[in-house]
Amino acid sequence: MLNRRHLRIKVMQAMYAFKHDSEVSLDEQSKFLTTSMSGMYNLYLLMLSLMVEVQNKALDHLTKSQKKHLATEQDKNPNKKFVANSILIGLKKNSLFNSTLSERKLDNWNLDNEYVELIFKALVNSHCYKKYLSTDHSSFKEDQEFLVEFYKTIIAENEKLYDYLEDKNITWVDDFPVVNTTLVKLIRKAKPTDSEHHFLPKLFKDIEDKQFAIDLLAKTYKNLEVYDTEISEKTQNWDKERITNIDLVLLQLAICELQEFPSIPVKVVINEYLEVAKEYSTPKSSVFINGILDKIVKEYTDKGTLNKTGRGLL
Repeated sequence: MLNRRHLRIKVMQAMYAFKHDSEVSLDEQSKFLTTSMSGMYNLYLLMLSLMVEVQNKALDHLTKSQKKHLATEQDKNPNKKFVANSILIGLKKNSLFNSTLSERKLDNWNLDNEYVELIFKALVNSHCYKKYLSTDHSSFKEDQEFLVEFYKTIIAENEKLYDYLEDKNITWVDDFPVVNTTLVKLIRKAKPTDSEHHFLPKLFKDIEDKQFAIDLLAKTYKNLEVYDTEISEKTQNWDKERITNIDLVLLQLAICELQEFPSIPVKVVINEYLEVAKEYSTPKSSVFINGILDKIVKEYTDKGTLNKTGRGLL
């Protein structure tokens, strides 16, 4: 779920926080990073459980409609396709999923039930819901395709829900696209015979990825003065007031990877930080960062101090 680029972004966020408060210790930064990484998994679980809660809301609405004093024929014999959606029913019965929610104390949709109501109303009025209920029975594939459409068009695009998530955890704003992609992919890959683990993917591909983020933060923090001196030497012709803090942080991290991570190719390092700059900094930042890193790599290469080992790493 957490790829290397997103790990770099999370380390960037921790280092950026340090830029605004130089009294923050490495331990505090590390705690921020660890909490941020773990928090992304909480966001994933909340988005997955939101669909289950909307189904519960639909079942409650259906039951109350059937008990109305002047219930219509449609109220008495409603279409139960959504409340019987096989994937959501499977999640309700998934003991591992439920225990994980409980362990992490993710009871947001009980405390803030108005957002469940908000999504339920948006769903009921949507084209995809009406199309889904145009027949009484569905296959697993139809249930699957509907959930993908439901999530992509109703949940992921709801601005009020987005604002709510931003208020709850500022780092979730950056996590949301990654979580959305992961969740939709898992729904599309779901099978009736899946184990309880299918919708509970690993946060990290492997232990090396988690360690990469921790090491990148620690090693950058440790060598800040050295990296800042190198950046200063390469930016003498630049107006220091116009160099953004984000750009400085990205340069610090890139230099750290060039010097402290011998197995990561130079091209990968440069390309990754250029892409992050395009998303998080100014329109001209990628050009600026590319120019500075090119100078630094050339200098390291000429001096024989570029710490890269193995074929194809230069």
